[in-house]
Amino acid sequence: MAHKDDEQPTGSGAGPDETGPEENTSGPAPSGEQSETQDADAEGLTIDDILGAEQTPEAAAEGASSDKEASLLIDLKRLQAEYANYRRRTEEQREREIERAKGEAVKGLLPVMDDLDRAVKHGDLVEGTPFAAIGDKVRAVAERLGVVSYGAVGDVFDPQQHEAIFQAPTPGATETTILEVVEVGYRLGSVELRPAKVVVAVPA
Repeated sequence: MAHKDDEQPTGSGAGPDETGPEENTSGPAPSGEQSETQDADAEGLTIDDILGAEQTPEAAAEGASSDKEASLLIDLKRLQAEYANYRRRTEEQREREIERAKGEAVKGLLPVMDDLDRAVKHGDLVEGTPFAAIGDKVRAVAERLGVVSYGAVGDVFDPQQHEAIFQAPTPGATETTILEVVEVGYRLGSVELRPAKVVVAVPA
């Protein structure tokens, strides 16, 4: 009869002396560790290494694209400046044409305004009379259109604005000034409707 102590264990597990296959610790490092190594290498580059690196075709193409964009931007700014100048010149030309058209219409009123001035000098334009009321209306219309009169006694003579019909040598005069206004001058904006006809005092 066999004793229980003589029975050998029949379990399928390995004994304490039996070990599994040894783990391979010398294999390739995981991808995460590789990227960290590459980053460390990249951080170790010097400025000379970066400047001396060979330019790739992709980098060259990117630089050419940047130059083209800069050139297009310069062209766009130039076109904008040219358009702004064209628009300004057009506006100025339009304003001059409007003033010139108004001036042609106002020229018909100038003889009437001359008659009103003569009536004032001779005392015929009495305040409160129908004639005076008509004169005020005519002057108001000219003023609304932008007509400005010029030429007064004592003003310095300006050949660009005044037409001297006589020069009177005057003792004590140091410069040419207006001695008498024969006909008042008128302008509308930058348009000269009529120069002032004056008698000027010149040094004796």
